[in-house]
Amino acid sequence: MGEELYQDRILVLDFGSQYTQLIARRVRAGKVYCEIRPFSADVEEVRRFQPKGIILSGGPSSIYGEGAPVCDKRIFELNVPQLGICYGMQLMADILGGKVLRSLKGEYGSTQLYVDDYRDIFHGLDELGLTSFTAWMSHGDRVEELPDGFSPIAHSENSPFAAMADGERGLYGLQFHPEVAHTPQGAEILNNFLFRICGCKPQWTMRSFVQHSIREIKEKVGRGKVVCALSGGVDSTVVAVLFNRALGDKLVCIFVDNGVLRRGEAQEVLDTLRKNFHMEVVFIDAAERFLDRLTGVEDPERKRKIIGEEFIRVFEEAAGELGGVEFLAQGTLYPDVIESVSFKGPSALIKSHHNVGGLPEKMGLKLIEPLRELFKDEVRLLGEELGLPREVIWRQPFPGPGLAVRILGEVTRERLEVLRHADAVLLEEVRRENLYYEIWQSFAVLLPVKSVGVMGDERTFENVVCIRAVHSTDGMTADWVQLPYPLLQSISNRIINEVRGVNRVVYDISSKPPSTIEWE
Repeated sequence: MGEELYQDRILVLDFGSQYTQLIARRVRAGKVYCEIRPFSADVEEVRRFQPKGIILSGGPSSIYGEGAPVCDKRIFELNVPQLGICYGMQLMADILGGKVLRSLKGEYGSTQLYVDDYRDIFHGLDELGLTSFTAWMSHGDRVEELPDGFSPIAHSENSPFAAMADGERGLYGLQFHPEVAHTPQGAEILNNFLFRICGCKPQWTMRSFVQHSIREIKEKVGRGKVVCALSGGVDSTVVAVLFNRALGDKLVCIFVDNGVLRRGEAQEVLDTLRKNFHMEVVFIDAAERFLDRLTGVEDPERKRKIIGEEFIRVFEEAAGELGGVEFLAQGTLYPDVIESVSFKGPSALIKSHHNVGGLPEKMGLKLIEPLRELFKDEVRLLGEELGLPREVIWRQPFPGPGLAVRILGEVTRERLEVLRHADAVLLEEVRRENLYYEIWQSFAVLLPVKSVGVMGDERTFENVVCIRAVHSTDGMTADWVQLPYPLLQSISNRIINEVRGVNRVVYDISSKPPSTIEWE
């Protein structure tokens, strides 16, 4: 990306908090670009990033715990404003000479916070008439003595130093989490850090992203050709339209039927792309090839890697037939990258994504991933900027490995047919209730268990289908949807009556975290 696009940028050092990605989202919501790096980032790497400010995330560790994450102490000598959140505050206090002790009484959940100094980070709260506000706490340790140069700027019933500041050096610590919705004034507090303390300007917009992306794509590709991996989802479609704007007829879009698509999806995607965008789309039916490779495979990580590798091989072969193709464009997003990299670097590895962790080590094509710095909601804004129709922008996310990761256990043609039919019924009913665009994702999962039932006065021993529906903004966190009982009843009745081989339907009411959205 062009350097001026990132002129004002924030670096988030990750100490393992489940909210680290949320910090980045809140910063970007203020139209300031930021990236997440592991706590162990080299100080020279940080210096080269040239951040206008650094945020130290929270984390599950105690600073006294064995193997507790500790950043390079020279980070605090960079003469850059810094904000420590929860564990980040405790680590800052400890490294700079303060004292942190285990609290006799931890603070978890909503806590009343009392402001002692309205300058800088709490600026403007007094104008709202707030002498105190509700904040989200989650800590067992607390700061007992402040480092030299720091002053207390807020306290709670259990934390005499619930926030601290060294205005001279631009160092601040918050014992609470301003990034979560449970801290209502959190956005104002983070914006004070971004704009008042760091001096950032709100320059991170999708219009500027489009301009810089087009320039960068032209420079990188030169006279070469690009194939774009299309799935029909918003990510790959946005990538295709972006590259089409930059390259015109030097782009060829390839849609692969990998055998694990939903019912009728291949034709629907082809019709949508050709009708709305008038782009060249090559269709490759590789279903048998993918399914043969998946035979006997039950481990979800192996499924993802097999599908990721086979995708690349298909594209390399297609590119060879087209001639002159050097690049492969993909719709990899920032959450894909984050979840595929451990925080040792600390957001723990959740799963590898077919287009990140699933890629083979040796590839004949050079990879271009223009969206790998964006969250899902940012991609939708980018789609609006590019003029994509609503039905494409707000299409529910569908995983790259498709139904292979919604069939727990081995993927067979028979099990795929069962799941396709059940999934089609679910989506039909959700659309009939006009809920499709209000839900982040709604889908069916085929479980690796069989259930005893009675159908037509006869004992049955058939499959169990789980239905899943979640609300989310960017896929990093999600809450299960309280679907109306009549809708649940209709979905269940139709699946059991219409889908051969299913005699029981269950509903998943778990959120992310602790669960993931997909089952595999």
